[in-house]
Amino acid sequence: MPVCGEDDTVDSGAIRRRLAVGLALLTASGLLAVAAPAQAHAAAPTKCEGRKVRTYPFSTGTLYVYKKGGYVCAITKPKDPGRKQWMMVSVQARRANPVVDEWHYRYQAGPVTVHAGQRCVWVKGKVGRGSVSKGWILC
Repeated sequence: MPVCGEDDTVDSGAIRRRLAVGLALLTASGLLAVAAPAQAHAAAPTKCEGRKVRTYPFSTGTLYVYKKGGYVCAITKPKDPGRKQWMMVSVQARRANPVVDEWHYRYQAGPVTVHAGQRCVWVKGKVGRGSVSKGWILC
């Protein structure tokens, strides 16, 4: 058996290289974990599918309503985009719960989509203190 120090040398350069590779992999995986939620958020749709069927301007913004097949989609856009302000958009099919998106946004609230089939829908939009509510349309 060799005595410590004879043929049992440790290559300190190899250990440093392995530690450097391990640290690089750990750093890269941490960056990917942080970047993934931002990419998921950026992939959210920013427009409705279908044809625009109604446009409802109000004092602080505009509510846009789209329809494709049995689906109704809506977006609220501010007159003054770019600064964060409270926005809301809501679509409710008759005899169903409303689908709502509300928060402090810069450019739009929504899109929100419901399957209405042949049922009427109630749409609402809000930007700051201005709002619009159009009851039982698209019947």
